[in-house]
Amino acid sequence: MLFRIECTTRGFGMQEPGKNNEILPALKYVRPGNGFVPNFQLFEKVDVNGVNEHALFTILKNACPPVGDHTKRLFWEPLRVNEIKWNFEKFLVGPDGRPVMRWFPRVSVSEVRADILKYFRQLVQKAD
Repeated sequence: MLFRIECTTRGFGMQEPGKNNEILPALKYVRPGNGFVPNFQLFEKVDVNGVNEHALFTILKNACPPVGDHTKRLFWEPLRVNEIKWNFEKFLVGPDGRPVMRWFPRVSVSEVRADILKYFRQLVQKAD
């Protein structure tokens, strides 16, 4: 089974300034609007980097090598090489709950899809 979760953050230049209870109505009525309801689980905002980062993101970042190369826009402490560098960074977690892969935000959807399909094929081969 493949599913997506969305974790908004307080970081990255306050691109999500809304309070937790404002995010879903903003999606539904403002941007993109027109009654939009996401088909994925939306969680409360958490820190994904720094001293207050959520434990889930510590695990994800420690398990997958860093992606991207710029750190100029990073402004929190402590600053580590494996930080999530911007919105829409993606992680693939296997059926056993272990992080498998990580993608930089600007990676094309077709590349992510190809990587996921390759991973699924490997899982099927292991099961045979």
